[in-house]
Amino acid sequence: MESFLYLIIFHKTEIMTDIIKNLFKVVFGIVLIFLALWLSIGYNNQYGWWTATLTLIKGGLVLLVILVGLVLLLVGFSDMKNA
Repeated sequence: MESFLYLIIFHKTEIMTDIIKNLFKVVFGIVLIFLALWLSIGYNNQYGWWTATLTLIKGGLVLLVILVGLVLLLVGFSDMKNA
């Protein structure tokens, strides 16, 4: 009986630890997003990163479209091979 209760308590604390770790990841991610936005936009654009951020986003969008196109090509060829 004692081992059963120990197992229940241990399992419950393990679940709570996992929840706390996941919440920490979410909060840390939100903080990083706001920090990046604040640095890119800045207060009165005091850091001057806005133009560099826009350039990076524009270049990233082109690469994203190319990579999505390549993935769709590979999926299409794979489906044609299986059919």
